Amino acid sequence: MASRSYVNLLDLAGGLLDIPHTPKTIPRIMTVPGVISDLDVCGRYDGDSDVSSSGYRERKILVANMLPLQAKRDIQTGKWCFSLDEDSILLQLKDGFSCDTEVIYVGSLKVEIDAHEQEEVAQKLLEDFNCIPTFLPHDVQKKFYYGFCKQQLWPLFHYMLPMFPDHGDRFDRSLWQAYVSANKIFADKVMEIINPDDDFVWVQDYHLMVLPTFLRKRYNRVKLGFFLHSPFPSSEIYRTLPVRDEILRGLLNSDLIGFHTFDYARHFLSCCKRMLGLDYESKRGHIGLDYFGRTIFIKILPVGIHMGRLESVLNLQSTSAKLKEIREEFKGRKVILGVDDMDIFKGISLKLLAVEQLLQQNQDLKGKVVLVQIVNPARSSGKDVQEAKKETNLIAQRINDTFGSNNYQPVILIDRPVPRFEKSAYYAVAECCIVNAVRDGMNLVPYKYIVCRQGTALMDKALTRKSDSPRTSMLVVSEFIGCSPSLSGAIRVNPWNIDAVADALYSAVTMNDSEKQLRHEKHYRYISSHDVAYWARSFVQDLERACKDHYTKRCWGMGLGLGFRVVSLSPGFRKLSVDHIVSAYKRTGRRAIFLDYDGTIVPKSSINKTPSPEVISVLNDMCNDPKNTVFIVSGRGRDSLSKWFTSCKMIGLAAEHGYFLRWSKDSEWETSPLSPDLDWKKIVEPVMQLYTEATDGSNIETKESALVWHHQYADPDFGSCQAKELLNHLESVLANEPAVVTRGRHIVEVKPQSSSILCRG
Repeated sequence: MASRSYVNLLDLAGGLLDIPHTPKTIPRIMTVPGVISDLDVCGRYDGDSDVSSSGYRERKILVANMLPLQAKRDIQTGKWCFSLDEDSILLQLKDGFSCDTEVIYVGSLKVEIDAHEQEEVAQKLLEDFNCIPTFLPHDVQKKFYYGFCKQQLWPLFHYMLPMFPDHGDRFDRSLWQAYVSANKIFADKVMEIINPDDDFVWVQDYHLMVLPTFLRKRYNRVKLGFFLHSPFPSSEIYRTLPVRDEILRGLLNSDLIGFHTFDYARHFLSCCKRMLGLDYESKRGHIGLDYFGRTIFIKILPVGIHMGRLESVLNLQSTSAKLKEIREEFKGRKVILGVDDMDIFKGISLKLLAVEQLLQQNQDLKGKVVLVQIVNPARSSGKDVQEAKKETNLIAQRINDTFGSNNYQPVILIDRPVPRFEKSAYYAVAECCIVNAVRDGMNLVPYKYIVCRQGTALMDKALTRKSDSPRTSMLVVSEFIGCSPSLSGAIRVNPWNIDAVADALYSAVTMNDSEKQLRHEKHYRYISSHDVAYWARSFVQDLERACKDHYTKRCWGMGLGLGFRVVSLSPGFRKLSVDHIVSAYKRTGRRAIFLDYDGTIVPKSSINKTPSPEVISVLNDMCNDPKNTVFIVSGRGRDSLSKWFTSCKMIGLAAEHGYFLRWSKDSEWETSPLSPDLDWKKIVEPVMQLYTEATDGSNIETKESALVWHHQYADPDFGSCQAKELLNHLESVLANEPAVVTRGRHIVEVKPQSSSILCRG
């Protein structure tokens, strides 16, 4: 029976809707047939390609929700016309690839194409732009993007929970189904063009977080990277998502996962630990998660801007003309600039309240300071956006009524589409730029501001400004945006603290020029050297490193639906063949069978550790065969094992890792011939008791030969921290005792030095 999490949505997504396929006229890119290597002898378990990579040109497949294209219909011919969107980061990041790299884009168009036109449009986009469009059915597109992405993922990732019906939408499973269906359509398009042996796939942002599962299921060794451009929330927020595990496992089917800041990466790692029980470690500067034998690497690097694109706008005559006009308009006044989308997370109203506070506390700034707030068009038209817009207008009007005059308005709201050259002119004029978002991903406004304040040689000439004249700038940035850590010269603020933001603005507009120049130079050096090409190049280099061992291990796909994962093992591993084992079993005259207990005889998750009647029956059948010698090997105590297997007369028991041995029910227990000194238990027990009292959910297991501290049911982070401390503590107090301290999964165990370990169960 399917669970409520719909883990079988891999199959459901394909049959849920009538999904159009890529036109047959679009060629699938193939290579010449090759020979399957020795590592692929288990090909029926591995979805990898059987084609050779000889003579293949390096390719990158970039997958995003939207293609880097602009589209409009020609009025005269009625045909669709397309052009590259030069401002799309998807297009700009190709500058980080080598010149001979072929880049293929997979994504949706910003316009809806009629079904009868889709084949022709797809052919044109492939030939002209190397773009593969994903024509999502209208209903799927609506539920996928405007539903699950914008109503559920976007608010959650920005720390907004639907506590009440009028404060966000509750989880809707039909929207989740549409999200999975859309991800499958994207994955299908990638599968139509990919050469999995050679191509690298780079998936962008939260719209496509389960796409890696579809690709990994089809191609176990696909070279796959994912970058999240939005924040990743703390585990306390993320864990409220009903499909949290499916999304985490989807991301973990990538080889490399990128985040803008360590905070976002830390939250993701914490979710993996708390919800999936995965630990991570840092090796030589790289953070890695072990996931069923695969190492998933974590990349932390904020995206940059395209310097050439921005500088080309600064060189336009229209930019210089607008700059002169703005300078004249605000002559004798200091301009503070804000550029934000109209949404509830940008903190525009909080920014205005800070400006109001600034003018109240510093009457001498009246008539000398102006906030120019450019409001980009809202990306949605929900109730929250309308309320934010109304509040912004009311506060701005109040400030202007209180502090303004006939020839002075302290707040100027520009609530219209502003062309790029005009924005650049405002950036270049502003003495200070403030980004006051309460939660944001990678906001590039501060980067653009710094570059525009630096200017270009052509702009200097147009403005009759000396090229070597000092450049200054000041940034006030929220500590809750992705670019904040990289701007060490900015004044960082808590946007909710109105007083602190007002004080920061005062410092920014009154700071001396030499200090502003030093801060500007520091920022410009970083921004110009860490542009979008650097970001792309660095990510791809790490992706190549993450994938270099793909063909040195054996891979098996396991799990159903969105719970699918790849188990990766060493080249020497051979999966046991049932037929081979049965044949060998029948041929052999004497057989020794050793069985683990926890996780083999009984599930590890079970609280009741007593074996079921069915298990007892099977064990008795095995023991009744005179050719068999069957042993249960466990770390459990002999009293527990004797009790659980009292109905198995012929079974052998090895208790406490072999410290006690019994060949059958009628035999006596044998003890290790080395009789250790166990006086150290008197030292260990009070220490463990101390940590048990301090760690909720932990307990002590007392054995005859050992003491074990368990923290499986404690808080994952705190339990792990306490286990490390306990290990160090015990090693210190037992330095001169005949005992060894070992740490296992959720345990710290102390046992005699002479104890021989036969198993881990």
